[in-house]
Amino acid sequence: MSDISQLSLVSPTISLLNKSSQKPIKIGIMASGSGTNFEAVAQAISDGKLNAEIMVLIYNNPQAQVRLRAEKWQIPTVLINHREYPQREELDRKIVITLQEYGVEWVVMAGWMRIVTQVLLDNFRDRVINIHPSLLPSFKGINAIEQALKAKVKIAGCTVHLVSLEVDSGQIIMQSAVPVLPNDTLETLHARIQTQEHLILPQAISLAINNS
Repeated sequence: MSDISQLSLVSPTISLLNKSSQKPIKIGIMASGSGTNFEAVAQAISDGKLNAEIMVLIYNNPQAQVRLRAEKWQIPTVLINHREYPQREELDRKIVITLQEYGVEWVVMAGWMRIVTQVLLDNFRDRVINIHPSLLPSFKGINAIEQALKAKVKIAGCTVHLVSLEVDSGQIIMQSAVPVLPNDTLETLHARIQTQEHLILPQAISLAINNS
């Protein structure tokens, strides 16, 4: 029996195309938490698996550990605390200005725990990528892994997709499936899903950029 924890499902509209000879794409990463997906992208770039350059990390939580990871990679960090912006549009305007100052061409939301607005999407049309810990369109929104466990599904996973105004929607770029084991807890299932996130996020970024 094949190990479906390693199964990746690629959108049929996106081909596996290597354009490593081109100039590295300048990406900006937005994150709110520990930053393991940020590190996966940075490592993929360092290993020559993703032809990109991280120009800036934007984080919204002053305590977010992702900042330390970025500093380790000598990548500029900018704190934009969402609590200082009463309107989501105001927050996104500041984000857009910052991304533009750093020359960002594509945006990657790697654990960004804020709903984005048309302000961001209009300025980076079809160039904003998100990773979500479920096999979309199932289990959108927060606590996706907990939702999957409560629903008693047999297969969970993660999805990388282009961002649209509707939460956790937009064109799917890549997915990876993970079996839900009988004795799984939130922690054990999250760990296995996160492993797959680290694998597919750099691949999905490359796919999206190469086929844009």
